[in-house]
Amino acid sequence: MSGTEEAVSFLKRPEAYPDPPSDVEAIETHMSWVFLTDAHAYKLKKAVRQDSLDFSTPDLRRFNCFEEVRLNRRLAPGVYLGVLPLTRDVDGALAVNGRGNAVDWLVHMRRLPANRNLEAVIQCGRSLAEEGDIREAARQLSRFYAKAPAVRMSAAEHCSRLAAGVRSDLQQLSEPRYGLCGPKIDMLAGRQLAFLEQRRELFEQRVHDGRVIEGHGDLRPEHIWLDGEPAIIDCVEFDPALRTADPADELAFLVLECDRLGAPHVGRWFLEIYGEVTGDHPPAGLLHFYRVYRALRRATIAARHLDDPSVRDPERFLARAKRYLEMVDPAVIDRDA
Repeated sequence: MSGTEEAVSFLKRPEAYPDPPSDVEAIETHMSWVFLTDAHAYKLKKAVRQDSLDFSTPDLRRFNCFEEVRLNRRLAPGVYLGVLPLTRDVDGALAVNGRGNAVDWLVHMRRLPANRNLEAVIQCGRSLAEEGDIREAARQLSRFYAKAPAVRMSAAEHCSRLAAGVRSDLQQLSEPRYGLCGPKIDMLAGRQLAFLEQRRELFEQRVHDGRVIEGHGDLRPEHIWLDGEPAIIDCVEFDPALRTADPADELAFLVLECDRLGAPHVGRWFLEIYGEVTGDHPPAGLLHFYRVYRALRRATIAARHLDDPSVRDPERFLARAKRYLEMVDPAVIDRDA
């Protein structure tokens, strides 16, 4: 049994924890295992290495656990409780925060009710009833954006990063093995690159105004919790480049996701409140550029699942990639320019 397998087997047992729960629910993701007890959640990062992350050693996992807590406390201070060692004593027994030597590390969180994230609220048709809570979450997010310091970056660097992202998505989505619509992908990418070139002053102004910040990096409805004081969790901790963005970019992504869930009004609330709190009203063309940019990114992420032999339902991810491509109209880029 490998070290990770041993740790997972141990952490699935209620007696593993200092205050033993009645039960433990284990959830596996691509990069981690999450163990849910009655009141808490414990995240164990897998020993994986990918293009944008490296959790391959205990020291790297420790560093990223502390980064996850530090960064997520910006928008969810009451959720991220700290980092605990997984220890092994002289007899070889594992323990959470025990007296032995640390062999791995756990992000320790308060457990949140599954039916109180924004995605669940939308899917249950409660978004109008929950409007006050949603608007408060939007105000919290907007205040965070208003106070965030600008990242030191030139306009040329900002535009270059966006263009590189478009070209990378074009290359990957055009792979014949995915069977996606090549002509539309070519058209979307071409018009995105043309918009970047022809309306460069929009992006330059965003950088000049200090609008490129260290944001969340993965602002989806499932990461916005409406449990009492709003909490926005699961920011990207492992790669600063992935969380460096214009708030207009992150909000356009959130609007896209709310649209996908059938709740465009929720996305509009976030945009409206962002403008009220910050005084920033991004142009429609810029917002649509970012919407298409994020749709291409999400389609690429979904399509990549088809390359993973462990994925149980590849057709689900192919359908998701197609859905993102269906949700964007290349003609709108020109119309709103």
